Amino acid sequence: MNRIRKGDQVLVIAGKNKGQKGEVLRVLGDKVVVSNINLVKRHTKPNPQAGQPGGIVERESPIHISNVMLFNPATGKGERVGYKVLEDGRKVRVFRSSGEAVDA
Repeated sequence: MNRIRKGDQVLVIAGKNKGQKGEVLRVLGDKVVVSNINLVKRHTKPNPQAGQPGGIVERESPIHISNVMLFNPATGKGERVGYKVLEDGRKVRVFRSSGEAVDA
């Protein structure tokens, strides 16, 4: 069970995009792709079979999962995440500071 999942709002805590927020698009092992964060320019060849034009394409590059924190909208800050097992046996993610469940 990952602490950060697809669809979570995260805050970047290190690197060139420090302080920016975004939504997790993909989780790739120990890296995450966050919307509009860590944009890089790629030079791509045209592919007529796939209908892709060539040129310079700007897209998101993965950043390490240790450089992002889950964003808590109640406090407006990035916070650490823990786990709690409920009475019915389900395991849920909770914010460490307040103990409230993460609504993903």
